[in-house]
Amino acid sequence: MGIRQGRPASRFDLVVMVTSLGGFRSAASVLNGLPGNFPLPVILLQHGRRSDRPGQLAALLQQHTDLPVRTADHHDVASRPGVTVIPHGWTAQLDSAYRLELTPAERGAGGDLLLSSAAKAAGPRLIGVILTGLLRDGSEGVRAVKRHGGRVLVEDPVTARAGAMPSSALATGCVDFALPNTRLASALIALALAPGGAELFTVPTPAWASLGA
Repeated sequence: MGIRQGRPASRFDLVVMVTSLGGFRSAASVLNGLPGNFPLPVILLQHGRRSDRPGQLAALLQQHTDLPVRTADHHDVASRPGVTVIPHGWTAQLDSAYRLELTPAERGAGGDLLLSSAAKAAGPRLIGVILTGLLRDGSEGVRAVKRHGGRVLVEDPVTARAGAMPSSALATGCVDFALPNTRLASALIALALAPGGAELFTVPTPAWASLGA
């Protein structure tokens, strides 16, 4: 696919973050901690109601990061460094060329579909991240990420504004690290940029983990 030309060498191709209640502050904090030259594309999905201003979330996030932030559109290729924001009320599937196919999402859903398709497309080159949120969205997605050999980080449910989504992900046994929000950016930097970081931060999947079909 040639999507890594001109970037620092990394074991990974892509970061997918899913969040819900409290997600703007949480995502803004993580993005603020990433350097402007962070090489991996980041796709962000936050639950929310569809509106006539689909670019509003991206515009607000741009105030908190040196990374370029853009709003996803149909058939965009999510391979450029920076942040691609799925508009509120939508989710997306990725194909093998990392093209986004946007589809309407039910309220409180969409993360599982995005993560599962990204896991199939990127395999072990994906980092999935579950941030604060209610309900269980993302728990099936992290199973897919781990089943395809990727890595999973979650915001520590104890410090998250809403701990249900991170807790549901943790309950699958498919999470590599649960970290306070203030440490998630450092973990992403270590995995993506530190020589040998991906191998150093390797956590065996427990025998009781539920990887799904």
